[in-house]
Amino acid sequence: MIDLPVLFEDSDLLVVNKPPGIVVNRAESVRGETVQDWALLRQGYGGQAGETEDEKIFFERAGIVHRIDKETSGCLLIAKNPVAFVELQRQFKEHIIKKTYLAITHGAVVPGDGEIHAPVGRLPWNRERFGIVPGGKDSVTRYHVRNTWEIQEGKQKEHISLLELFPETGRTHQIRVHLKYINHPIVGDWQYAGRKTSRRDRLWAPRVMLHAYRVVLLHPTGGRELAIEAPIPDDMNRVIHQDREA
Repeated sequence: MIDLPVLFEDSDLLVVNKPPGIVVNRAESVRGETVQDWALLRQGYGGQAGETEDEKIFFERAGIVHRIDKETSGCLLIAKNPVAFVELQRQFKEHIIKKTYLAITHGAVVPGDGEIHAPVGRLPWNRERFGIVPGGKDSVTRYHVRNTWEIQEGKQKEHISLLELFPETGRTHQIRVHLKYINHPIVGDWQYAGRKTSRRDRLWAPRVMLHAYRVVLLHPTGGRELAIEAPIPDDMNRVIHQDREA
């Protein structure tokens, strides 16, 4: 069974720190164990179908309330019963749950705070990718620049930045698309940083440098506010704290 560090657990809620490289949900195209497989086995949900529609969805998804991309690490919420599952879905729908991401991006982002407000939708010519498109869904990402520094890239030097990101909406690939839109794509982003750039990135950054760092929610049955953080993973810390020589 895959190893998923547990950040928080009680009788209603499980929050894990998903490592990069692990897919959240089962699919025909997915090989290897997923978070869904892990949750089904750990919680003993195998063979349970549920009677109500909410219970059926809960067992089908093994309580997983939302998803993050395969290469993204960090906080993932898993409900342990149908009541908690429905309540957490409501909190996501009503934007009660607040998430903070960390990303290492290309370029020196102007210090301070900013907001990206641009519609995100599937690209008509490539349905597997998203972009800023007319008629896309309204999308807002706020950000704070933590730091900007210089690295050696071959014979040239390049600036990169560490951003805190606060998505106000939850569109697929929203953060990745928004950062590309302002010309600061995420380091290692094979879909949105460009082929040449991402190939160079992968020599020193093994994946999309995006981490679901913090989640703030109301406990699904108790109602108290919970703030849960996932430690910055080693691969990102190496880039943040160590000089790299090409």
